[in-house]
Amino acid sequence: MGGFAGSPTLPAPARGRRNYARCRDGGSAAGEDATVTIDRIGPPLTGGERETLRAFLDYQRATLTMKCEGLTDEDLRRRSMPPSTLTLLGLVRHMAEVERTWFRRVIAAEDVPLVWSDRGDYQVAYDASTATRAEAFAAWQAEVVHARRIERDAASLDVTGHQARWGQDVSLRLVMVHVTLEYARHNGHADLIREGIDGVVGA
Repeated sequence: MGGFAGSPTLPAPARGRRNYARCRDGGSAAGEDATVTIDRIGPPLTGGERETLRAFLDYQRATLTMKCEGLTDEDLRRRSMPPSTLTLLGLVRHMAEVERTWFRRVIAAEDVPLVWSDRGDYQVAYDASTATRAEAFAAWQAEVVHARRIERDAASLDVTGHQARWGQDVSLRLVMVHVTLEYARHNGHADLIREGIDGVVGA
């Protein structure tokens, strides 16, 4: 396991794009391959607080995408190991809920339900038994777009929103750190799930 999810070594701060093939099931038409462009950029070693937080979060987002590279929908729905029911597709769906909750519902105070549950049940997203890459990634990537917009539009990291489940106001700074930690934790799960599917390791 490498990268931020499983190694203390920081990635090189080199900038660049890497193209990873998406599975055929996620293509624009049956039987076609599609590609998704991933920006996986190491954090600035001497950057400011906001720039650094943004870079760490985007790095973790890109790592989750890489963990799903080249797999079929069936692979993405494959469970890790009993009794766990975690799947890569379930993790993608869960992170869509995380992004939506912390940026749109908490910081932007948008009155929107969860992506997959209008009852506020976060466990629903983990059930990827009938999900597809196209559905899950479209929802997740849409939430990432919203999250980036909300963060960039905020005057500072001191902007606050209300976390109803905690009954407390929280800063954008806290949200950036919290969501990054969510990704780091689940990218560790993704490392193990991916290794179990086809032996691919490292990030």
